[in-house]
This record gives sequence, C-alpha cells and structure tokens, in this order.
Amino acid sequence: MVKHVVMYKLKEDCKDKADELIAKFLSMKGKIEGLVDMTSGKDFRKEDRSYDVALVCTLESEAALEKYAVHPVHLPVLAYAKTVVERSHSVDFCE
Repeated sequence: MVKHVVMYKLKEDCKDKADELIAKFLSMKGKIEGLVDMTSGKDFRKEDRSYDVALVCTLESEAALEKYAVHPVHLPVLAYAKTVVERSHSVDFCE
C-alpha cells in the first residue's frame, strides 16, 4: 500500500474555503480505481507551523498513485485546489 499525504496552506482570502476543499477531496472517494481510502480535515491547532487542510490517501501501489494523479475525477479537484491554495507539501511512502 502507498500513502499519499498532502498539507495545504490556503490563501489568506480563501481561509473560508477549507470545508469546500475537503468536500471536493472526499467527493473522489470510491470513484478512482486503485484509491483504497481517503480522509481529509482541517487543522484545529492554528500554530505558526500548521497548515490549514490535510489530505491522506491510501492507494494500492505506486502505479495507482500515478494513475490517480492524472485521473479525470481528480483533475477538476486539483484545478479547484490551485485557486484557493497558497502552497502545499506532500510525502508519499509505502506501508
């Protein structure tokens, strides 16, 4: 299994878009072959080092991660994220 973890810092004028971004992430669940599970949520600590939203995906394999990245269900979600996200960091690892 592969874990794909992404943290998102929202643009200052888009801080109110966190719930919408999370809903869009979760709308992909069950619609992409090889995507076993996913969860997303908002940061509640609000520390200087905190990001606003996290996404954690479990995929069957590295090949499934590659397919997820360009999947037609994922692409509009990614396009929306680019309109509200200032920056992001990710890590991908095998379990």
